[in-house]
Amino acid sequence: MSIFHSMNTSASALTAQRLRMDVVSSNIANADSTRATQNEAGQWEPYRRKMVVIEPTGQSFQSFLHQATNGSNPGKGVRVSEIVSDDEPFRVVFNPNHPDANDEGYVQLPNVDPLKEMVDLMSATRSYEANVTSLNASKSMMMKALEIGK
Repeated sequence: MSIFHSMNTSASALTAQRLRMDVVSSNIANADSTRATQNEAGQWEPYRRKMVVIEPTGQSFQSFLHQATNGSNPGKGVRVSEIVSDDEPFRVVFNPNHPDANDEGYVQLPNVDPLKEMVDLMSATRSYEANVTSLNASKSMMMKALEIGK
């Protein structure tokens, strides 16, 4: 195990949480975008909410469990495996004056809920802050270890 193992683990989490905050920001920015993508029929569709999938780097849960029971350090950080679109249906609002309204006067709006996005943003921010604290603690321990040799 490297002396920088804890820093590398925190750094991978910081990167993942920063991307998560970026995706949430994009969702909030596009909460009213009615023309984000074109479907197969050539019609415009509203923006679909995006979500970040984070998974542990490297190994399966069984190998983590086996290594943890043997006393070795199993953690190698996290990585973003993919960014997926939310399959919830679009919100439908009656607004016959909107340029994207259908024949009945209804407009499809993105499936972005600002409340969900703010909770997700707060969660990502707290995780980011916790990893910064962990990184600073690791740095402090390394500095103290260097002072022992003086």
